[in-house]
Amino acid sequence: MERDQLADFLRRRREAIRPAEVGLAGGPRRRTTGLRREEVAMLAGMSVDYVVRLEQGRSSQPSTQLLGALARALRLSDDERDHLFHLAGHQPPPADGVARLARAGLLRMLDLLGDTPAVVLSDLGEVLAQNRAAVLLMGDHTGFSGDRRYLVYRWFTEPADRAVHPPEEQEYHGRQFVADLRATAGRRSGDPAVAGLVDRLRAVSADFRRLWAEHEVAVRRADRKTIVHPRVGPVLVDCETLVTPDQGQQLLVLTPADADARERLDLLRVLGTEEFPDYAPRGAAP
Repeated sequence: MERDQLADFLRRRREAIRPAEVGLAGGPRRRTTGLRREEVAMLAGMSVDYVVRLEQGRSSQPSTQLLGALARALRLSDDERDHLFHLAGHQPPPADGVARLARAGLLRMLDLLGDTPAVVLSDLGEVLAQNRAAVLLMGDHTGFSGDRRYLVYRWFTEPADRAVHPPEEQEYHGRQFVADLRATAGRRSGDPAVAGLVDRLRAVSADFRRLWAEHEVAVRRADRKTIVHPRVGPVLVDCETLVTPDQGQQLLVLTPADADARERLDLLRVLGTEEFPDYAPRGAAP
């Protein structure tokens, strides 16, 4: 671990980011160049004291999880993220691990979308990042681990996750999940991460086995769906998907499909997350 180099790199990256790039207001009285340390701590989900110790070269070796959080908070490019891992004495994540860190450009787009719900997903359907509007609409999907981090796995193994869509839409969404996973499996043929997920799903879900056997293939790029929110009711949204050139990540943008949906999303923004203490993360199909 190169503490002094790590401290210098983190400090310079923090000072290089404008608050607006991460969805924060600058304000006329702001004196700090770039982000404040407490803002980095908030964005990365860690203590201000630890950020201070990192920047002063006094910290213990950060874990790979903390480094990933810092990379997201500081909007690091792929090269900058790998450099961060090297300075901290870790190898950068392998190919599958890299896909689990949202690209800096997609994170910036999340911030720019503001009040429009948007999500960054891996090609296996893991939610890598969400903006506040998406959390209000669908719950926080970034805290899962193991196979549960994949939307498709929760869809077929946790029946309660299907309740975010009306019963008449659930068969359609199940088929879309499987067809999209088929496309990924074909594109990443021989990848043990994909093959293992498919095998585990086939072992635990008869419904998945039925749909997988039909061999439907489709990459979802545009869609319309109803998300049933526990407080404001059904919200009809149009979904547009932007895919990175390597097809490893995608940005999903959800816009209200009619005036009623727009009013419900406006109500969600007014109420805020504090109004929904019992709103647990659920697997809303993207």
